[in-house]
Amino acid sequence: MKRNKIIKIIGLMSGTSADGLSLALCALRPAERRLAVLAHKTYPYGAGLQKRIIGAKNMRAPELSALDFELGGLWADMVRRFCREYKIAYKSVAVIGSHGQTVCHRPGKNGHTLQLGEAAFIAEETGRPVVTDFRPSDMAAGGQGAPLIPFMDEYLFGGGKPIALQNIGGVGNIAFVGRGGLTFGFDTGPGNSLMDTAAGMFSDGKKAFDADGRWAAAGKIDYAGVIELLKHPFFALKPPKSLDRSEFSGPFLKKHFGNRFNTNNKYDILATLNYFTAVSVALAFQRFAPVRTTELIVSGGGALNPVLMRNIAGVLEGARVRSIAELGIHPLAKEPACFALLAWLAVNGKTNNCPSATGARGPRVLGKIISAAPPED
Repeated sequence: MKRNKIIKIIGLMSGTSADGLSLALCALRPAERRLAVLAHKTYPYGAGLQKRIIGAKNMRAPELSALDFELGGLWADMVRRFCREYKIAYKSVAVIGSHGQTVCHRPGKNGHTLQLGEAAFIAEETGRPVVTDFRPSDMAAGGQGAPLIPFMDEYLFGGGKPIALQNIGGVGNIAFVGRGGLTFGFDTGPGNSLMDTAAGMFSDGKKAFDADGRWAAAGKIDYAGVIELLKHPFFALKPPKSLDRSEFSGPFLKKHFGNRFNTNNKYDILATLNYFTAVSVALAFQRFAPVRTTELIVSGGGALNPVLMRNIAGVLEGARVRSIAELGIHPLAKEPACFALLAWLAVNGKTNNCPSATGARGPRVLGKIISAAPPED
């Protein structure tokens, strides 16, 4: 393989916030372990589809099957739109990676996981191989099946100084990487899930999130309430650990806020949830960061919330907190870029999990490969 060979790959990510599909076209230089994002776009879902996705864990089998195919077809259409918009020829793409839409993730003994979004539609549309459903192989090997992002963090940053990388999607997850240390990571707790859920409930579904943290900025933080929220059993667990978005959603809000959860208190509640999320991130860093780790790089939708970023920086005094955008990767492009990378490794039979993050028994090749559609005669 030529050292300067560039391979184009595409990744898809529909996160636990279920607000849209993010796509990234990447240029990979495998010999140098370098990856650059050439183009990215997030196509939003309608409020109705988002509601059905979040509620999918309560669906019966026929409804789940229908949603699986619906998402697969929709994503194939979005891939077509993305490639037309950025003038990407299908034949120039080596492989496409699709994480799928997580409906349920229950790691541990007798654990299970389910991601929807039939990727055969993407292979049919593009004629390119598609890799999907990455979590089960890690879980079959005794792992949590999550988080998967630390593998990319190690791939890109493992040879440098010790740093922490925090992704804040629906769920938060962190990875610690750096020269001379063992890469490891785990879920930190709620990402945007509680804030998004509250914003939707307070707005009767008209708002999917607290844009720029404006509601949080207008409220007062209940610091004593944050201490109570931190008593959730998840925070006492030691890594490796992962969770399902449903752990921090509507029932959690109703349990802890009760009658106080109403529109009269929406600003204070958003302020409190924002700070709670920041503290959960900070605690993960403070408790588990290896010595000499003084920097936290944030990606995901949470990196676009200035109030959340300020809260994290305020709690983590002495550590540099910055967005991955400063490194040339858009915060919403990192996760789809990761699954593009994992897909390329999978089709080449190369390890693409991080056992020190997931707890798997050893290196594995994750993902189910859907072959490219044969060319027409």
